[in-house]
Amino acid sequence: MKTDKNISFTYKEFDKDEELDPSDLELLSSARKVASNAYAPYSKFMVGAAVRLESGKIITGANVENVAFPSGICAERAALSNASSNYPGDRPIALAIAAYTEKEHSGEPISPCGSCRQVIAEEEYRNGKNIRIILGGKNKIRIIESVRDLLPLQFNGDSLKVNLR
Repeated sequence: MKTDKNISFTYKEFDKDEELDPSDLELLSSARKVASNAYAPYSKFMVGAAVRLESGKIITGANVENVAFPSGICAERAALSNASSNYPGDRPIALAIAAYTEKEHSGEPISPCGSCRQVIAEEEYRNGKNIRIILGGKNKIRIIESVRDLLPLQFNGDSLKVNLR
């Protein structure tokens, strides 16, 4: 029997940095700052990401392109890998993402690519804790409470435990 289903989610949207909680603004500012460290000679799309750990520590990462595409790494995965490698057990609780294009912040917030969404989903699954995602643009900022909203019906460790009866 065919049943139509719908997936939707709610997010917060802000018009100005000043509307953000100071902790979120600090994280977004870190992401914006580290975006200038990106190596993006081909796309000219410089992305920065900042992860806040439970301890309050902020870990950053920037995208690094490679002429042998897709050998580079996205900012989100760089930051999460840095956090996991250097601060094991200190779980990520928030992730801010910002981009520069043509020497200025992107007007609209950018969203993580599919690969990054899957990596963020794995971090949530592994740690049993949501990661708030802050997408910062010059014209607006969006806050999403979990990657499940950006990646519904996701593949995760439970997918490998399928009961085949």
